[in-house]
Amino acid sequence: MTGPKSANNWLDSAMAGTRSWLREVGGLQPLYVPLYAILLSFIVGGVLITLIGVNPFEAYWALLRGMFGSGDRIAASIARSVPFIGSALALAFAFRAGLFNIGAEGQLLVGGLTAAWVGTWAFLTDVPGIVAIPVILLAGAFGGFVWGGIPGALRAKTGAHEVISTIMLNSIGLFMVRWLVSSRDPVILRDLDSTVPRTQPITDTGVLPQLVDSEPNLHWGLFLMVALAVSVAFLLNRTTFGFEINTVGTNPHAANYAGINVNRIIILAMALSGAWAGIAAASEVSGTNQFFQPGTFAFMGFDGIAIALLARSKPIAIIPAALLWGSLLAGAPLMQQEADVSIDVVRIIQSMVLLFVAADAIVRYLFRVKGQSGSPIEAATTGGTT
Repeated sequence: MTGPKSANNWLDSAMAGTRSWLREVGGLQPLYVPLYAILLSFIVGGVLITLIGVNPFEAYWALLRGMFGSGDRIAASIARSVPFIGSALALAFAFRAGLFNIGAEGQLLVGGLTAAWVGTWAFLTDVPGIVAIPVILLAGAFGGFVWGGIPGALRAKTGAHEVISTIMLNSIGLFMVRWLVSSRDPVILRDLDSTVPRTQPITDTGVLPQLVDSEPNLHWGLFLMVALAVSVAFLLNRTTFGFEINTVGTNPHAANYAGINVNRIIILAMALSGAWAGIAAASEVSGTNQFFQPGTFAFMGFDGIAIALLARSKPIAIIPAALLWGSLLAGAPLMQQEADVSIDVVRIIQSMVLLFVAADAIVRYLFRVKGQSGSPIEAATTGGTT
């Protein structure tokens, strides 16, 4: 008579163990709200596709094959996702310090331009790739570091809110790089042999090795971004500096009372946030294009906001979130081609994901998910493991 009861106890124990494993491995808990948000977004997208007279199952099947239908498409989906890991890390890192870095777009632009400029230096043609590639990547990190540090310094020294200053710096960065790359009189960084505004190609020794000849090509930037995510997770969760960042993000007044230099943390958090974006841009310049073109990074910084929120600012969780984001964009053209559904539908689905993650009360009500204290934004800024 104890058989069914024992089986139930075993099942309850197994479920508890699974939930504990999810909490410990990768810091992906709570998973429920993001996963349900993705499901709801596809349902809403399916309704929209139906309203325009297309079978949503056919459209989603084409989208799925565009994402993972062959080895090349899988490689292209991963390649499309690589820079999103860096841009989302930039946002998540600042979130953990209680800061809203809306300036990843500008930091990507400045970091990418700096990397492309350094990549054309003559001395790099005479050194091996083991030297040239790190120099280009560090140049991108430096450009993003400076551009991210400006709003951090303004916040720390004058109290200027980083949301306003980073948005303004996005515009300044965009028009600055457009001028530097597009100007013909005088010629500054433009490649006059190209019919479109772009910089000269970087040296051959500075090109990241290719993994798969897909479109876009998958290169070693994937390993770089994964290593960066792991390093940021270690920094935030296993170092004194990371503890100070999380403390400032949770309660800056308590952090100051505990002897933490809050202004220093604000400046460094914003500057390092910009550096992560700069590295992502440099890897795209070095691995994908081999030159800088401003349009490459359009909307990438703002996509990073959505990915960081979807991952609840956990660096390891950003990797699968970015893979989903990039894969959707990679698969959208086939959906448009075969099902005659606009690529904008994918953007609508992505926007709905962000909406449902931000307004998580809707998801919790519909799926009877137990509530947690605080909003997703608060969860992002207070952090957690991994």
